[in-house]
This record gives sequence, structure tokens and C-alpha cells, in this order.
Amino acid sequence: MEEPVTNSAQATALACLDDIQSSLSAWTRTIFDFGETAWREYQSAAWYVEHLKHEGFSVEEGSGGMPTAFCAHWTNGVGPTIGMYAEYDAVPGNCQDAATVKRPRPGLGEQAGGHTDPHSGLGIASLGGLLATKAAMQRHGIPGTLRFTGEPAEKVRGSKPIHAAKGYYDGLAGMISFHPFYMLPLCNTARWDTHCGAAYAMIYRFICDEPEHWARAAGDAAPIPQAHSAVRAPGANDALMMMYMASKGLRDSMLPHQGGWSISEAILTAGQATADNLPAGLAEIQYMIRVPTLAMAEQVTAMLDRNAEAAAKMSGCRYERHWVSKSRPGLANHAMAGIAYEALSTVGPPRWNEAAKAVAREIQVNAGGMASDEPFIAELERLIAPQEAEALLRRDLPPSQLNSTSDDYTDMSWHTPTARFYVARPALRSESGHAYPSWAMNALGGIPATIDPMVICAAKTIALAALRLLEDKAARDAAMDEFVTRTGGGIGGSNWLAPLCDYEPPIHFRWPEYVTTPRGRDWWIPSTCQATSSPASGEPHDRS
Repeated sequence: MEEPVTNSAQATALACLDDIQSSLSAWTRTIFDFGETAWREYQSAAWYVEHLKHEGFSVEEGSGGMPTAFCAHWTNGVGPTIGMYAEYDAVPGNCQDAATVKRPRPGLGEQAGGHTDPHSGLGIASLGGLLATKAAMQRHGIPGTLRFTGEPAEKVRGSKPIHAAKGYYDGLAGMISFHPFYMLPLCNTARWDTHCGAAYAMIYRFICDEPEHWARAAGDAAPIPQAHSAVRAPGANDALMMMYMASKGLRDSMLPHQGGWSISEAILTAGQATADNLPAGLAEIQYMIRVPTLAMAEQVTAMLDRNAEAAAKMSGCRYERHWVSKSRPGLANHAMAGIAYEALSTVGPPRWNEAAKAVAREIQVNAGGMASDEPFIAELERLIAPQEAEALLRRDLPPSQLNSTSDDYTDMSWHTPTARFYVARPALRSESGHAYPSWAMNALGGIPATIDPMVICAAKTIALAALRLLEDKAARDAAMDEFVTRTGGGIGGSNWLAPLCDYEPPIHFRWPEYVTTPRGRDWWIPSTCQATSSPASGEPHDRS
């Protein structure tokens, strides 16, 4: 097989990544096992900061007012500045061990945080690409600066709108955005025209300062108004439930049925767990709106505001709306997509060896399926050109829809030419229509044999793309010229969308997190409350 053509700096970067592959594997597992969720990624952020400082980067901790964010720089003289970033937030309720059987990580229950996408591999692949680029710049005297941001709370599209509004993406020659593949045809390719859409997220807080009095009897009220024999006045929990049901009931009326929009909710606080005959004083519900356009996001927000106002009035409460995210839809850049895909083509798709396939077969059996000779879907080891992937993606979208699905890298794309590319993560082949449970996919994202091929492929792609931008002025200029054209003049241009973030980081809410008490360190829902489950039949195979 003919070796891919690389220049000397690119060859240095690829060799660097081969040398540190075992470290990347260990680091990926470390972040996977932390499993920290939105706005509470304390260990993960500290880990990145420590390693970046060790590598000679200057690091601003808590960037943008977010305790688990950071911004790191390394400079090798006057030249272009290239942006990369790490994500490291996990998802509540997905605490799967890196094992071939369904089980939470040791000492935790299933409701603790766990990596699904997995951002553990995303962040370490980006870090690997960063370190390899730095090594090549040093050895070959390539001038320029590397900027590496730590991006918490991606699952609620949290940090990037805030970083964007505070200028952390300004002054870049280009941004390289990587994500593990999560839907076909976006597997081993780059986004072309149809980038991710807009998203709004907010928390509605219901507060019962003074309960309703209409339920009290006149003249013979009990000396203690909230005695156990008294009628219980409505309060914040009642408001939350009315808000929840009204918004569910009106969901079909909020938006037209097109193109993958969604509205989801999560209850953060409900009455402080009191069952006494007292009205609940505080309740909070978060909504996440993922839509193609900002106009659609505004339409849903207006409906939710109306529902919150009505629910508060009916239950003797007042309400507040607090923003979690206001994120713009993405802006395409064909020049950057070409740079990323050319780098990916040079590296080639990830490959899974027989050891990885053996792991996958064990998971197939333990997840209720049958072992396959080829347990992974065929697309994992194939490239697909951005234009071809775009054509397949557009088949299910109306022609008028310009954006689809959700991720907050989109906020970066309005400040610098941005490439968004995908590398295959391990995914099981489905035999006879069998649907694998989510734990199986999560486990594949933590077991080194199955996730490492994605990490090293993505890291090499990032390094080659970054070096191309640093060394090739013509390619860099083409990307910037396209950015200026699409925005109608660059930042502040006639077609430019300004940052929407006009709120403080929503870090003070009751986000799920790990806690330490006299009972030890645990998830906020204690692990002792979780029921254990066993495989449907037979003894499970176990390969950590």
C-alpha cells in the first residue's frame, strides 16, 4: 500500500502521535472514569490545566467566568493563531463501566454521570492533535500560536456562546472542531453546507413567597395556618407540574413538523423533598430547544414564557426565567471542510483489530444479540466525501432548512473559519433488527481497544489540518476570504450574527454532581438506592 504524502512537519506530528499513543489511551480512560456532568467537571478541567501547564502552555483558568472552563496559549513566534478545544462533560444517568457487561463504574449507581458521545475521547483526541502540532512547530521552526479552550457543559450548549461573547474565538486564523460520529452519513467526513442548528436553553424557576389563602376557612382557621388538618395550598411543585404538562400538551403546536427539531426538559429542583403539609417553596425546570433557526427558538420561548406565567398565577407563585444557552446556527466554510477532509484522507479511517472485534462480540452477546464475524458497522472503516455526505443528509430535509441537529461549535463559526469533521467511533452491527441498549455504546466508548482507534485517527487529522493552516498561506487566506464573503464583511458584517449571550454563566443552579458526605463520595442520587440487574441468561463475559 502506498504511503500517504506528507511534508516533514506533518511527518513529525504523525510520529509524535505514534509515540504517545499509549498515553492518549490512558488519558482517555481517565476522563471517561471521571464522568463529570455539565458545569461540574472539576476533576476533568483540573486534569487538562495541569497537563497543559506541564507542556509549556500559559493557561487562564475559569475563563469567561466559568469555573470548569479554561483558555491555554502556546506561541512559537509571530504568525497565525489556530484554535482547537476540548470537551469533557458527561451525561447524568449513564454511568457505564468500561466493561463488556452492563454495570456502573465502581462505587457508583447507574444514575451517576457517564460518557455517551464520548466527550472523553473527543477532548483527548484534540489534546493529542494540539501536542503533535506543537512538537512539529518546535522542530521545524514554524511560527504561530496555538489556542486551546476547555469547553464545559456542551450537553446544554453551555460554554461556547459565553466564550464567543467574551472574545475567546476572535483573532483566530481558523478553528478545528472534531466530534465522534453519531449519525450516518456523518461518519469519517466533514460538514459541508448543512451545519448544526440553533439552540436555546433556559431554567424556569417557580418561587412561592406567600402561599395562596383562598383555601383557608373563614372565621375558624386553625391557630397554625399550615396544620396537618388544613388544606394544603398549592405551591412551586404544582406550578412546575402544570408547566410541564401544558408544555407537553402544546408541543405539537409550537413548531412545524420538519427537520429534526426537539424540545426536551429536565427537572432540577422540586420542593426540597418535603412531604409535610406545606406548599413547596421552590421548583426549577430546564428546557432545551434545538431548532434550525433563531426565529423558531424565539417562537418556542414565547410559548414557554406564556405557560410559565399561567402556571405561576394558578399556584400562588411567581416565576423567573434564567438563560443557560442562546446559541447561533452554524456557518459553513467549504475551504475549511476541504482542509479537514484532506487531512482525514491522508490519515485514513480508523481500523479495528481482532482484539477490538473480540470485545465487541462479547458486548453483542451480553446485550442480547448474537456475535458477528464482523461486529462493527461497515461505515466505520470507510471515508465519505463531504459533498456526498451532504447529499445523503439532505434527502430527509426540506429544501428550505439550512441547519440540522445540535452542537454549540456553531458559535465559533461566526468568529473564525471553522472546520467540523467526524471520525468513526465504535458502533455495533445490528443483526436481524436487534436494537442494542445504550450501555453497549457507552461501554465501547470507554474500553481502550475499541475507542483508541478513533482517538488516534482524530488526533492525527487535527494535527495535519492545523499544520496546513499554519504553513499554507494560500489555504489560510482562502478560508478567511470565504468567511468574509459569507458574513458580508467578517465580524460585524452585513450577514454576521452577533453573539446572543446576554446572561451570566448559569453555574449556581442545582446541576447534578458528585458530592462528598460522611457517607463518602457519591452521585447526588446515592448509589445504594439503585437496583442491580443481571443478564437475561447465561454468565456474562467480562473484559475490562
